[in-house]
Amino acid sequence: MQNVTIIGLGLIGGSIGLALRRWSTANGNVLHITGFDDDMSKQSQAKKMGAVDDTEWSLANAVEKADLVIVATPVGSIREVFENIGDKLKHGTIVTDTGSTKNDVLTWAKTLPGHVNFIGGHPMAGKAESLEAADADLFSGATWVVCPSVTASESSIKNVLGIIAATNAEAFFVDPVEHDSYVAGISHLPFLIAATLVDAVAADASWRDMKSLAASGFKDTTRLALGSPTMHRDILMTNGDAVVRWIEQMIDSLQRSRTLLTSDQEVASTELLAFLERAQDERAKIEYKQSRSSEQKSEEDGLASQSMSDQVSRMFLGGFGRKRKDTKPPQ
Repeated sequence: MQNVTIIGLGLIGGSIGLALRRWSTANGNVLHITGFDDDMSKQSQAKKMGAVDDTEWSLANAVEKADLVIVATPVGSIREVFENIGDKLKHGTIVTDTGSTKNDVLTWAKTLPGHVNFIGGHPMAGKAESLEAADADLFSGATWVVCPSVTASESSIKNVLGIIAATNAEAFFVDPVEHDSYVAGISHLPFLIAATLVDAVAADASWRDMKSLAASGFKDTTRLALGSPTMHRDILMTNGDAVVRWIEQMIDSLQRSRTLLTSDQEVASTELLAFLERAQDERAKIEYKQSRSSEQKSEEDGLASQSMSDQVSRMFLGGFGRKRKDTKPPQ
């Protein structure tokens, strides 16, 4: 039996626990999952809802017997967690995380003892942020970024890939700097734009009456502004340079639109239509790709016929498990 400890029992940590316990139960109870959170009420709730087998009041007790530790705290807390658990981990322990940025996290991970294997991770899934919203299927079909440290052993990487496969996510290897640049554009900038849009219109004297008219367009566009301010502050602060690059690109794009709107109407009409059509096409490609991925996954699931022992060995106990077809092996 493998001992897994999850530190941080919010949406992500709770969902990982539910997914792993479901997989473990289906495969002979090969995992024992311990949960820890600074908020003791979350520990009680996580155990009650079946996200963990046990909880510990002490972080040291929670990790001392762990074969694998999953740090699912906000990214701003990860450095402190590493500092607090480093000397409590046994030889060969595997540590991974779920942080939204990776470059700083891998730098912080260098403070972990040499006998510990660190593999950075980032599941690209989420919705509401509370433990109440935890869902065993949250990661099903989602991309789970993998950024191994240069000292991580091959077997430790295989174990993390097994954990990812057990949640029905798909592993995707990427360089941490590239990861932070990509998510700055597709995740961090959208949140900042949503918050900025709310801030811009709410500062106007007409906001009191205007907000009564806010319907699906405004609500859909600004939904991300409902996210945790503390969590997003930490994300932005650990990825500032990459986000600034995308802010500048966004400003350039808005400036081009502004110029069109103040230019000759015939020219503006033609170019605005072309701009909007390009945007529509690019957005539609995302829907098409997700639809094709769902179809492909259904076909793969239909062909799967592994025995229970095969699943245990391949998905967790030393096997690579399922990976994306375009996944690159670790360097």
